[in-house]
Amino acid sequence: MNGHRRPRRRVGVLISGSGSNLQALIDACSDSESPAEIVLVISNQADAFGLTRAQNAGIATRFIDHSAYPDRTSFETEILAALAEQQVEIVCLAGFMRILTPGFVEHWEDRMLNVHPSLLPDYKGLHTHQRALDDGAEWHGCTVHLVRPALDDGPLVLQARVPVLEGDHADNLAARVLVQEHRIYPLALQLLAAGRVAVDGDTALIDGVKGPISPDALREPKYS
Repeated sequence: MNGHRRPRRRVGVLISGSGSNLQALIDACSDSESPAEIVLVISNQADAFGLTRAQNAGIATRFIDHSAYPDRTSFETEILAALAEQQVEIVCLAGFMRILTPGFVEHWEDRMLNVHPSLLPDYKGLHTHQRALDDGAEWHGCTVHLVRPALDDGPLVLQARVPVLEGDHADNLAARVLVQEHRIYPLALQLLAAGRVAVDGDTALIDGVKGPISPDALREPKYS
């Protein structure tokens, strides 16, 4: 290990559900060479299985019930306090089913990632797989992007494409896309934590290359 290696960046993950993308992030960050370390997982749902995934990995968890707060701002103030307590530097959204205020997003500008199941800017919002099928798209996929206040907006970091096959339906297309989400989300976090992502206006630059890029285009070493 390089004795001059920079300290690992402290990561918080916001979830609402089962946490399959969270598990992919946990697995990647368990590598001792990873530049990122997940230190806190927050859910707005008490029964989210992602909390169990985090606890099994020895990661601190918090349940913060959005319904206990009079508005989004007060709910987010509690989240910010929990993240600050753990000295979180980067936030990942992993199936967090709450709309975030512009103020919260701007607080984490260029330090908050999201994964979306489409080749952004195509198919922002919900039901992306069925919409791609309805349009007769030849290719579908997923994107990791830095978060901005607008829905599914922000500098695009990584994309992975999957072909739309004859006879596809939304569920099996979604399953193939999810495999790629589990591939590119951890990679994007590693890149951001390693300082390999810069932002120029609305564009992400990965190792100086305009995003989004394919994970196959990344130069080695994996973590640098």
